[in-house]
Amino acid sequence: MRFGRSKKDKVLFMLGLLLAVGLTGAGCVGIKSAPEGGSGVAIAGDILYVAPAFRTGGGGLSCAPQPSVGKLISVNTSGAQQWEVPLEPSARAGGGFSCAPASVPVAIYGTPVVDGGLVYVGGYNGIVYALNSDSGALRWVYPRQGSLQPIIGGLVVAGDKVFFGNSDGKVYALDAETGDKKWEFATEDKLWSTPFVEGDTLYIGSFDKRLYALNTADGSEKWAFETDGAITSTPIIYNDTVYLGSFDRYLYAVRAADGSLKWKFMGGNWFWASPVVSGNNIYAGCLDGKVYTLDVESGSKVAEINLESPISSSPAVVDGSVIVATEAGKVYAIENNQRRELRTLGAKVLAPLYTSNGVVYVHAENDKLYALNVQTGAELWALSLSGK
Repeated sequence: MRFGRSKKDKVLFMLGLLLAVGLTGAGCVGIKSAPEGGSGVAIAGDILYVAPAFRTGGGGLSCAPQPSVGKLISVNTSGAQQWEVPLEPSARAGGGFSCAPASVPVAIYGTPVVDGGLVYVGGYNGIVYALNSDSGALRWVYPRQGSLQPIIGGLVVAGDKVFFGNSDGKVYALDAETGDKKWEFATEDKLWSTPFVEGDTLYIGSFDKRLYALNTADGSEKWAFETDGAITSTPIIYNDTVYLGSFDRYLYAVRAADGSLKWKFMGGNWFWASPVVSGNNIYAGCLDGKVYTLDVESGSKVAEINLESPISSSPAVVDGSVIVATEAGKVYAIENNQRRELRTLGAKVLAPLYTSNGVVYVHAENDKLYALNVQTGAELWALSLSGK
């Protein structure tokens, strides 16, 4: 969900875009360009699933129909593409532009999720797709008719349900096999965060500045914790504590049992990326260009590592190393609170990182998927997702 220049500009641009999409009967609305996706990688066995960044390659002020290039790609861990499936924008996805018979572009911001032979992904057109993970054949879509508002965050599968948040401010739970809606829960503002499920509890942050804990069975609220800023990062759970960042510049540790505050730490800018835990420390990348190392129990600062570029991409942990990518396109390994540059990609990195078997997978904004050796930074392969 990344576009624009500064983070403030990004949020303002997206808010304006959401407003424009919601207008009806107002004629053509001038939008400079379509948004670009920031999808990370899902993996099952030796197969990766990723959605390329969305581009129309053209104007933006015209009412002419725009091409739909949204797609889901399956790649094996050797870098060979297995299949590619266009995510067709249906007329059900609705317009909002009275001049346009044009279909709504299927930009993908959230990372796909794979489970039980299906891969699930949510589109900016407000539709959830479930596809066969082996062939890419479409199994179902939700909703059956019409569409929701844009889906920005990723989906989560837990038990027999698929969970996601929507820009309409609601959390949805669907039957994972059929796509039937099981329940919904309304917050007071947009949801861009990807949910996190632990046991029978779902945790999700909202633009209404709250972190919600919901019962996965029926969507009932267990508790809500309020911050002073919007929450878009995905919370994580460690030792019965929920960790999350907010646009109020704080990283919070909240007790999972009752939503009470354990500690909070103030950074130099917004916490957009999700933190990670390694050993006794939590590592939080910040838009001030620093990774803060904090004691996981007390929140006291152990170190701060300056990477000199905003960090929007959620890091990953492998063999005790914390792998971090910056908006400047550099990938680092943090070990013993020292940075070690692994690779310069020459393209902005906004999507979350994923590691498996000593390899880190990086989806960069040049629309390439990179596989890097986490020890040496050597490029094992790079695949163009745009087909160019």
